[in-house]
Amino acid sequence: MLFSSYVPRWLQVLLTEKFFNACIIHEDARKNEKNIYCLDCCISICPHCLAPHSSHRLLQVRRYVYHDVIRLDDATKLMDCAFVQSYITNSAKVIFINQRPQTRHFRGSGNFCTICGRSLQDPYLFCSLSCKIDYLSRTEDGLSKFLFECNYLPLPDSGLDDGLVTPDSVLEPSCSTKTSSGSGGYDEVWCRALACTATTLEIVRKKRTSLTACRPTCPPVSEVSGNLMNRRKKAPQRAPLY
Repeated sequence: MLFSSYVPRWLQVLLTEKFFNACIIHEDARKNEKNIYCLDCCISICPHCLAPHSSHRLLQVRRYVYHDVIRLDDATKLMDCAFVQSYITNSAKVIFINQRPQTRHFRGSGNFCTICGRSLQDPYLFCSLSCKIDYLSRTEDGLSKFLFECNYLPLPDSGLDDGLVTPDSVLEPSCSTKTSSGSGGYDEVWCRALACTATTLEIVRKKRTSLTACRPTCPPVSEVSGNLMNRRKKAPQRAPLY
């Protein structure tokens, strides 16, 4: 992504920073992954580096399947997140910082990301913050109406976690029909795919059942072999003499 002079430094670094690398300063400490972003210093830090940044604006970054996400509540204090698709993890709504690579494109009906073409649920237009920023940077107004003034951004009151989404707290966009910009929901295409898969499995099961019912019943191999042996042990029949 090419950044213009109107994109603030803290936002440029947020979109390009590599989070969850081990902290060099605390390389021997436990839980030393750099999953906290300091907006004032424009650097990523680990939990052991918090003391000098206690009065700064801090943003915790989480990760799902090797991709970075942030809480929607935190993001809305910094920028307008309307039409960016949100998801639910650990009972909190999150959004992706950057777009995710796609192996193939879905060409069905529905919404698609304006920038990368990823399938989205209605009424979303962007799959991540970077896609929306990329779009706004091309417009006449740029980011002037997109960014908010935020002088205070503390970490969550519940405390820090490791930022990793476990199998018990996977991203769950619910199959709701909410249309507000901040509501989370399952991808419509994803829901249809589950339904199609279930239908296909049911058809295959019924076909297998019908084939089993129509197949003729054959006697066991041992029974067939025994009958052949009994026939061979009988006394040979001679032709009558005339």
